Amino acid sequence: MTKHEFTRVRQETVRRSLRVVSKEYLTPRMLRVEFYSDALRGFSSPLPDDHIKIILPGSDTSKPVMRDFTPRAWDVNAGTISLDFALHPQGPAAEWARTVEVGAVLEIGGPRGSTIVPDDFDWYLLVGDATGLPSIGRRLETLRQGVPVHALVLVEDGTEKQELATVSACRIDWIESSGNLRQDAETLISAAQALEFPAGDGFIWIAAEVSVVRDFYRYAVDMLHHPKEWVRAAGYWCAGKADAGQRIS
Repeated sequence: MTKHEFTRVRQETVRRSLRVVSKEYLTPRMLRVEFYSDALRGFSSPLPDDHIKIILPGSDTSKPVMRDFTPRAWDVNAGTISLDFALHPQGPAAEWARTVEVGAVLEIGGPRGSTIVPDDFDWYLLVGDATGLPSIGRRLETLRQGVPVHALVLVEDGTEKQELATVSACRIDWIESSGNLRQDAETLISAAQALEFPAGDGFIWIAAEVSVVRDFYRYAVDMLHHPKEWVRAAGYWCAGKADAGQRIS
């Protein structure tokens, strides 16, 4: 097998109806909603940052309100799947999660495809905010035992720290947001500049607000001179715009 070979997997897009079975606040601003569906047979999400579309109830059927979410956990045998909702002050998905009751129904579609990153890198750097935290949690759960991992996670405040399971040699720096995107990007870059990266090949993953991701991506590629093919960067949201995420690399 070629070292660091990325594999593209495509799936048929399937639309499924889910029923809410429980809600749990992981932190004051992160809500986990668990669903049940007997239609989860065949569901697969092989990549930690896979996205499914959630179709919010009550929206115009000619132009339904949809948002991208990372499946946080699922069990096809039990028929369960969990999604973590970052509770922004505004937004239809956050408002739905806050107010939804057990028994309510939600439709999802996907994921359509995955680009699988092999776990054969010598080290990993994971950078994200609350929207990227479900993907970071999933990746930490799947990385091999003892591999060096450093995560820089931008959160509202110290109450947003989560316990994330992993067998990797992981260190997480929880960084409090200033409320200013440019300053947050500079803080993340400064935190990365203070790190001593291990020898060998590294994989860098970045997911947050679009402008923050762009700034960190430029730092990784232009200043660290990290190979572009070993960087995955995506803006999961864009300040002032609805449903305006953007793949950057």
